Amino acid sequence: MSKTFINGASCISVQPSFTEEFPSYSIENKENNILYAIEPAYKEYIPPASIRRMAKGVKMGIVAGIHALKQAQISSPEAILVGTGMGCVQDSEKFLRGILDNQEQHLTPTAFIQSTHNTVAGQIALNMQCKGMNFTYVNGAVSFESALLEAKMQMEQNLLKNVLVGGVDEHSPHTLYLYELANIIKDKGSLPQSILSPKTQGVRLGEGATFFALSNYCNESTFAELIEVSFLNRMDINEIPTFINHFLHQQGITINDISMVISGRNDNKDDIPYFKAFENLFSSIPILIYKHLTGEFLTASAIGLWIACNALKKGTVPQSLNILTQKEVNAPIQYILLYNQYLGKEHSLILLRKK
Repeated sequence: MSKTFINGASCISVQPSFTEEFPSYSIENKENNILYAIEPAYKEYIPPASIRRMAKGVKMGIVAGIHALKQAQISSPEAILVGTGMGCVQDSEKFLRGILDNQEQHLTPTAFIQSTHNTVAGQIALNMQCKGMNFTYVNGAVSFESALLEAKMQMEQNLLKNVLVGGVDEHSPHTLYLYELANIIKDKGSLPQSILSPKTQGVRLGEGATFFALSNYCNESTFAELIEVSFLNRMDINEIPTFINHFLHQQGITINDISMVISGRNDNKDDIPYFKAFENLFSSIPILIYKHLTGEFLTASAIGLWIACNALKKGTVPQSLNILTQKEVNAPIQYILLYNQYLGKEHSLILLRKK
């Protein structure tokens, strides 16, 4: 079977990640319960006439995808696989609002056409004239992992040589209102809270687009080798150790072989027991967290993978991510294990190895 290497990685988030200042430099924003992505100069990547017709998620996805492919020196990928939790909700809301405001008459179809979940993948393909496989995965908190696993399986079977994989989600006003009603977003009056000991339900909500260029070969731009991806919809807290050990055993390694762990710990009080059950397995290993800086959303785990790729390539991690255990990261970093879950379900594991 062919191996899978990550040769390009680009991230647009609420931190200055696109310019790669983050995670060495980070912006502290403890007072706000909704965090907005720092957008790049789109006109450098997308024709200005097209920009005004695109929702934020589409623009972020196109730019992050182009940037990841440029790093990997790939002009056009053989396939584009995108995971998204909520899709293009800005255009969905715009179309539905148009139906109400115009009493279901004289509607322009543009917002409807661009409101489907696969708009991001489709627009990237049109921009790059990519006529290959084009799939979008909408599987909650494992939407990105589903796209990543599909890419890995295709490459293992030598069906594809390079793939663009990404995760993207955006904010929209009415959806944010519904999230607040459902207590998915933290009450702003309860902030600030420490992610190490959250006191209330709900999360600080982020957004962003993170893309990776995968190939079956490594080169000078390679970040890491993608060893395995696995996810499980539901399990009890006491089943987490078995889930982890079985995953590592299948790869022929043990917990002692892991150099560093990246936990998707968020600030929802009810989620903490699951993350603690995972983190307790690695008491002697540095554990990094990132959602206190990026916020939580359904494809936030892609940012965790981007952080892991940079850690493997640079061999160092900033203190802002190492606040949980504060254990020194010993070089060289060989294996990194990532864990994520959301609201007690959709548990995922990603294993990386230095090339």
